Amino acid sequence: MTERVEHEFLPVFDQDCRVLVLGTMPSPKSREEGFYYGHPRNRFWPVMAEVLQEPCPKTTEEKTRMLLQHHIALWDVLKSCEIHGAEDTSIRNPEPNDMGIILSCARIQAVFATGTKAASLFKKLCTPVTGISAITLPSTSPANCRISWEELIREYGRILEYL
Repeated sequence: MTERVEHEFLPVFDQDCRVLVLGTMPSPKSREEGFYYGHPRNRFWPVMAEVLQEPCPKTTEEKTRMLLQHHIALWDVLKSCEIHGAEDTSIRNPEPNDMGIILSCARIQAVFATGTKAASLFKKLCTPVTGISAITLPSTSPANCRISWEELIREYGRILEYL
């Protein structure tokens, strides 16, 4: 069933952030957990921990602290949309978040999108406003199991160039 979903999380950032990582929209499991990448099989947090050479964070506070210590901002492209479950391909009537909230106060050097849908939505809805292009990373979703752990580490390691 398709439903209209409103983004409920604040962005994670401070004025020292140099990289912005953007997903599409929180999944039902993330909304239930109350934070980004909340599905237990999503590989985002283990991948980021490996890339940043940190222990894998468990709590929202640990996740936030890890990102901010490494000058990484985290948010999603969309403020709201119609979506069926967690299926990015089902997104209709998307409304973007205001990237100016982060871009106006942080010295963002690069924007990364976690998956092709996040990248295409950013390009369509945000690039015309911001003048910034996003670098596409593979999705860490459990639905994207064809991407190996090693490939995720290599691709997400590109973030380090901008920190």
